[in-house]
Amino acid sequence: QDNTLMVDAKGRNRKCLTFLLMLPESVKSKPPSTKSSKKTANVGGASGGSTGGSTGGSTGGSTGGSTGGSTGGSTGSKLPPVCYEIITLKNKKNKKKMSDIFPSTKKQGGGSGATVQEYQQQNLNNNNTIQNCNWQGMYSTIRERNSVMFNNELMADVHFVVGQTGGTQRLPGHRYVLAVGSSVFHAMFYGELAENKDEIRIPDIEPAAFLAMLKYIYCDEIELSADTVLATLYTAKKYIVPHLARACVNYLETSLSAKNACVLLSQSCLFEEPELTQRCWEVIDAQAELALTSEGFTDIDSKTLESILQRDTLNAKEEVVFEAAMSWAEAECVLTLNETNDIFLWYTAAKKPDLQFASQPRKGLSPQQCHRFQSCAYRSNQWRYRGRCDSIQFAVDKRVFIAGFGLYGSSCGSAEYSAKIELKRQGLVLGQNLSKYFSDGSSNTFPVWFEYPVQIEPDTFYTVSVVLDGKELSYFGQEGMTEVQCGKVTFQFQCSSESTNGTGVQGGQIPELIFYT
Repeated sequence: QDNTLMVDAKGRNRKCLTFLLMLPESVKSKPPSTKSSKKTANVGGASGGSTGGSTGGSTGGSTGGSTGGSTGGSTGSKLPPVCYEIITLKNKKNKKKMSDIFPSTKKQGGGSGATVQEYQQQNLNNNNTIQNCNWQGMYSTIRERNSVMFNNELMADVHFVVGQTGGTQRLPGHRYVLAVGSSVFHAMFYGELAENKDEIRIPDIEPAAFLAMLKYIYCDEIELSADTVLATLYTAKKYIVPHLARACVNYLETSLSAKNACVLLSQSCLFEEPELTQRCWEVIDAQAELALTSEGFTDIDSKTLESILQRDTLNAKEEVVFEAAMSWAEAECVLTLNETNDIFLWYTAAKKPDLQFASQPRKGLSPQQCHRFQSCAYRSNQWRYRGRCDSIQFAVDKRVFIAGFGLYGSSCGSAEYSAKIELKRQGLVLGQNLSKYFSDGSSNTFPVWFEYPVQIEPDTFYTVSVVLDGKELSYFGQEGMTEVQCGKVTFQFQCSSESTNGTGVQGGQIPELIFYT
């Protein structure tokens, strides 16, 4: 905001009317003309006078400027004329923008949303000087008017210095609004032990996360990105803003995958979010090899590592678990005194100490099968394979992990088949594999596996397909069901337009889906 002074003929400083603060920059930057720079005002009996180029008082005499008082006149008790000059103090140059403080990083994941840079630019725009003296009349609701105060110096009665030394940001706040949005702020400003500090330092929170919380408190809007969601969750927990914290957890659950499950497991335990913790364990168990070889695995804390290594339901080879533990140890380079001593004795002593590694094989997860046909059959002219695709669509009501398919084999004696399997969602390939399986000539199904289990979200249709190469005639399913209950999971099936070999809901190939829960 511009500060404006009035200097009378005797050199005394007087505050100008606040309306002058609302002058547009184009007006303030013009040099005053000879006519308007100094004017003589006759003050009437009521009260009076206005400035020489702007707006007059609510009552008073006339001036030489553009607008005089609303009422009044040149009559009344006469006072000696006083000369006024309007002096406009310029805005400070090189004001630091938030977009300069936070680096531009794109939002991760497949969801829609603005980049972090765009989000911070929106925050900056709300901090611009209000140019209209009647800005309140421009907004019809209290929510809109309250949003104007977000990250705005106007009427700010407290400031927060957020971030660690060298990367701090000074953010304005309004005690009443903050106290309404957070019980912690209420205790801080209006409680029995309230502090009257005008500036509060918060070194343990990132500026972007603190701004995300302020945006929610002021504007009732939640804007999250993959870069800041964990820091925002920490902020919401610290200041007891439960709805924002719940939104952060939902965001994390939606974006949860094998690549970030270990990191989120560590954070969910820290934030005491049992539902998120359980979801992380489900992903880690079913997609253990992907989770253990992810980049974020070496960033977890030692307590989380111990929990993972003790997990009996990890669906991974023991060699993969061992290599993951070794990679974590190499990255952390942390050994206790006892561990160092045991390793030294293992290589040097005749009597080897017991190293703390499990000797019993893990149980892993037991795969489940969803059978969609009530019977199978074969005929002399069916089922033939000539490079054509058998496909079906399915949906589930609970999150599962598809590990592979069960397929029919030859109806004319033993044979070997080459199978290319694929799983897609809205045209995007989520998993595929090319493998061979041997059919013994019976009507039993034979499993074909993906390299890694594929996570399936509820209430969304996925397309599974297979292209077989081998003996032309095989068994096929019939009396197909559109809905199948498998334990606590309900599968729904519908025909796929990609099926060019006759497979559909009522009959054909792909009799089984193999999955983990």
